[in-house]
Amino acid sequence: MLELVDVNVYYGAIHALKGINLKVNEGEIVTLIGANGAGKSTTLKTISGTLKPKSGKVLFKGNDVNKTKAHQVVGLGISHVPEGRRVFASMSIMENLEMGAYTRNDKSEIKKDYDKIFEMFPRLLERKNQMAGTLSGGEQQMLAIGRALMARPKLLLLDEPSMGLAPLIVKQIFSIIKDINESGTTVLLIEQNASMALKIAHRAYVIQNGCIEMEGNAQELLNDDSVKSAYLGA
Repeated sequence: MLELVDVNVYYGAIHALKGINLKVNEGEIVTLIGANGAGKSTTLKTISGTLKPKSGKVLFKGNDVNKTKAHQVVGLGISHVPEGRRVFASMSIMENLEMGAYTRNDKSEIKKDYDKIFEMFPRLLERKNQMAGTLSGGEQQMLAIGRALMARPKLLLLDEPSMGLAPLIVKQIFSIIKDINESGTTVLLIEQNASMALKIAHRAYVIQNGCIEMEGNAQELLNDDSVKSAYLGA
C-alpha cells in the first residue's frame, strides 16, 4: 500500500531523513521506533504531504504522491494523527469530527461514521458539544483519532498516541488501534512506548539519526537484545 524509496528530507542544511526505504502492506500495523530526533515524525509528515522530500519517492498504491498537496493526500485515503493531538481547541467535539469529514459529501454515510466513532469512544458522545480545548489529554487523543477516521482512511498514520497519557488510557488507546486495524484500516504507528507498539504490530522498523537501522517481524525485534537495551529499558 505504501512504499518510501530512497527518501531524503532536509530542514535547511540539516539532513533529517537519509535515503529512507520503508514498506507498509495492506492490512498491517507497522511501527517505526527510535529515539527523539531520529526522524520518526519527519517520516510521517513526508508521507502526509506536510513536508516535501528533496529526493526519492513516496508511493501510495503505486502512485507517487510527492507533489500532491496535503489536503489532497487526505482525499487519496491517508489520515494523519499528529504528535500532540492538534485538536481544534475552540471548536466542539462535533465540529472537530465534522472537519475530519471535510473531503466527503456522502451525508448518510458520514452520519453512520459519527455513530461508529461514538460507539468506539463513548466519552466523546457524553461531551459532544464541549469545546475540545477543555478535554483531558486522553479525551483529546480519542478525538484526534476519531477526527482522522471520519475521512475513512485506507492508511492511518499515528504519531505518539500514548504521549502524556495515564497507563490505563494508554492501554485503552492501544486496544482501539488494534480494533481499527482488524476492522480493515492499515496503520503506520510511531510510538515512544516501543514495547507496547511492538506487541500490537506485525512488522517494525528502527530509525536512528535519519537512517533505517533495522527492520523485521515485530515479535523478533521485541526479543532482540540490541532493541531491548536501546528502546525497551532491558
